[in-house]
Amino acid sequence: MMFLSSFDVGRNGLSHSQSTLLSIFSLEYQKRTKRTISRHHAPDVIERHYQRYLSEAKAHPAAPVLLELANEVDLSPALMARIILDRFLQGLEGGMPSKTVLSGMLKEPTLIPDQILAKNIYQCTINDCCYGPLVDCIKHAIGQEHEVLLCDKLKERNLSFLDENQLRVMGYDKTPDIILEVPIAVEGHIVHWIESKASFGDDHSHRTYLNEQFWSYWNRFGPGLVIYWYGFIGELDCQRDRGILLKDCFPTDIVLCHAAQQDGPSHEPE
Repeated sequence: MMFLSSFDVGRNGLSHSQSTLLSIFSLEYQKRTKRTISRHHAPDVIERHYQRYLSEAKAHPAAPVLLELANEVDLSPALMARIILDRFLQGLEGGMPSKTVLSGMLKEPTLIPDQILAKNIYQCTINDCCYGPLVDCIKHAIGQEHEVLLCDKLKERNLSFLDENQLRVMGYDKTPDIILEVPIAVEGHIVHWIESKASFGDDHSHRTYLNEQFWSYWNRFGPGLVIYWYGFIGELDCQRDRGILLKDCFPTDIVLCHAAQQDGPSHEPE
């Protein structure tokens, strides 16, 4: 992966963990998929894929024909499974299936009233590392694991905070993972909130997060810290003076704000 050479992923230099490499691969794969997915949703292409699946599944009912077809046409197996299942249900029900039914069958293929198709859908789901219900569950679990890790680190430092669940109970609708009840200073920058991202921070994802999450947190709660646990492109950490700090681990240089104010002037941005 040649683009790695231009990445500064923090303190490890060119030593990338397997999780970091997988996160980078997933981000790049998703970007490429978004550029090409429209051609696979053309009605004539869907019909061609579906008829080919029917023909090959009939000739070779024990073969992973849908997975092989997805690999041949360079499409995510889980997305191919969704397209073919959607087309199957249209023929079965005579109309567009609901997203609830479609998603339910993708999560639980035994609900599909065709055993060969159910087997093929299952094979596609378990052999996709970037899309599908299995990947969604894994990503959710990893995200929760790192949020727990963040809370444990805060407790070790005896820092008082409110987590996302507590904030929702209080009526907040869109919040960071952590709001500090007593702000801290990290590397000379005031931090009121912390967001945990169990992923690599590339230009596209970070820009999206800035627009959809981070700036709204800043507007509501003040300056904050984002932890990309699997690293980030070093050049993206350019908003410190505006109130958004990036780190790839839990910070060690932490000063309580009341202590910082005793030692000198605050570095909080204007």
